[in-house]
Amino acid sequence: MLSNYNRIKIVLVENNKSNKWLAEKLKMSETTVSNWCTNNRQPSLPTLFKIASALDINPKNLINA
Repeated sequence: MLSNYNRIKIVLVENNKSNKWLAEKLKMSETTVSNWCTNNRQPSLPTLFKIASALDINPKNLINA
């Protein structure tokens, strides 16, 4: 399992956004967003696209290659 699967937390920091902001934008719990940011859980592919849309970035920028 990859320990740094996604870059959600990094992109949030780069855009001066918080977990709470993203949770509100996606109508999800802060706990869910926190789990994504710490890589304890991963968002589904459709949710990853919603996250990218909320952050106005390409979904590829949320995934470590």
